Amino acid sequence: MKYDDASWHYSGDFPVDLPPEAGATHTGMFVAWALLSGLGSDILTVDAPEDLAQLRERSVTPGQFFMRTCDGKFTDEDLSELGNQFVAAYFDLRTADYLGDYEATVGAEGENLYRVPDSWTTFDRLKPILDSRFAEWRGSRS
Repeated sequence: MKYDDASWHYSGDFPVDLPPEAGATHTGMFVAWALLSGLGSDILTVDAPEDLAQLRERSVTPGQFFMRTCDGKFTDEDLSELGNQFVAAYFDLRTADYLGDYEATVGAEGENLYRVPDSWTTFDRLKPILDSRFAEWRGSRS
């Protein structure tokens, strides 16, 4: 199952002055958080150990990792069973809370969300929110 694809974001209200990679930042942040939180699949561990090491070392940004390693596509194959269960509850771009949390945490008021920088500073601001949401979700399942 495909959860998101950077190419879905290149049309519509996508700013013409930004590179297409800016359409990957919001998902790259989530994917990086999930992988760094131990929710990644064995597929990525086997197929992309060097890329995962670069992510852990912060020598690539979350968006760069997502575009290079995942080809800008976020699918169920990227995550463990637990990770996919959390995605079903939290990440859906139309019905769940992720984009609202993303906007409230790293979005600038009145700015297009595609302008959020693909940086570790952005990630560090978002990570505590994602950690909290994941902990709440896990607690609600007990």
